[in-house]
Amino acid sequence: MYAAGYSTNNVFVIDTATNTVVTMVPVVMQPTGVAVNPAGTFAYIANTNSNSVSVIDTSTNTEVAIIPVARGPVGVAVNPAGTRAYVANSGSGSVSVINTLTNTVIATIRVAIDPFGIAVNPTGTLAYVAAESGFVSVIDTSNNTVVTTIQVGEVPFGIAVNPAGTLAYVANSADNNVSVIDTSTNTVVATVPVGHDPFALGNFIGALPCLGGTPPPRFRPTPRPHSTLPPRP
Repeated sequence: MYAAGYSTNNVFVIDTATNTVVTMVPVVMQPTGVAVNPAGTFAYIANTNSNSVSVIDTSTNTEVAIIPVARGPVGVAVNPAGTRAYVANSGSGSVSVINTLTNTVIATIRVAIDPFGIAVNPTGTLAYVAAESGFVSVIDTSNNTVVTTIQVGEVPFGIAVNPAGTLAYVANSADNNVSVIDTSTNTVVATVPVGHDPFALGNFIGALPCLGGTPPPRFRPTPRPHSTLPPRP
């Protein structure tokens, strides 16, 4: 398991058989989001305050590449084929698309303001981006364009898609609830009350491993009035 140490500038490698840290991998400033490719060969780390993504070779637990992205990367997700990594850049209102074979950014997609969490559906055809401005942008990965924008709750952070790809779940931090999106209609079909300040990064439902956690208090943005503005073009 790979856990980002936001305040230590390290990625902690945990042996899940013993629940112990076996090594630390130094990266650049303030790593936040973590995603491991389906083959388990590479981990991708969003370094929030250095505007980059670190690539870790899991066979050696060494950083093998640093990929420049846009401002304030937070969430990161890898498609099921392992060929693309998608990075939510909170400081620039965009998603960087990384070709994992070349470790280069091949597209930058404008999404709703302040994107944070990101998830890819099981077929790799759609990416869902939760933005603090109160919207989820849906990206068609075949052409890297936003096909729709869904209004959810206040200050959504985390987002995940169920293993069937039929539902997406959005953790709305300021509303203390979870929005449930029907992915066939791209509409909110339920709102589930939960505990105070829900927050998650990575795959937090289904059979896949949960990668994420609670950020330091200094990183948590202040809830703002709900915006009804559409995403920037």
